[in-house]
Amino acid sequence: MWAVASFAGLRRGEIEGLEWSDYHDGALHVARSVWNGRVGVPKTAKSCAAVPVICPLAERLEMHRLRCGNPTTGPMFANSIGGRLNINNLLNRTMLPLFKKAAIEWQGWDSCRRGLGSNLYRLGVNDKTIQQILRHSNVNITLGYYVKTASPDVVAAMAKLEEKISAQSSLDTKWTPQPDSGAMPEFVN
Repeated sequence: MWAVASFAGLRRGEIEGLEWSDYHDGALHVARSVWNGRVGVPKTAKSCAAVPVICPLAERLEMHRLRCGNPTTGPMFANSIGGRLNINNLLNRTMLPLFKKAAIEWQGWDSCRRGLGSNLYRLGVNDKTIQQILRHSNVNITLGYYVKTASPDVVAAMAKLEEKISAQSSLDTKWTPQPDSGAMPEFVN
């Protein structure tokens, strides 16, 4: 869930609403949002869009899919009985204790979206493209008007981010099992 928030910029309700059928053609297709256990539409009509998936996220999603028994339907992040995993329960039971132990201050799920936008901007991606990736509809949010279609600029921007992350992959490999290593994490989320 954290990787989807950080590498794709999805909102927490959109993450909780993801289904395996929403992940195709190299993108996460945002179609629903979950708030307080209720499935509904995303925040704005323009939020219903495809977000390109870069390789570091694709690898994590495929490993997650394998750990879950290789499903093709149903919630992407499921609880033990197959329903949607409650993101607040995950946060309170698992993430916050880990952050506290590591002396990291929780900044909220939106910090992932801000981080993605800031990192793309630092890499020289233009404001309009960042707005497309984050799927904002308001000029006050990301400096321009949101365009729903994923242009080649969006795909190129995510490739640029992927390249930067891959260049620093030596830091990640000691914590993330590689798909061909045979290593399996002890728990799903």
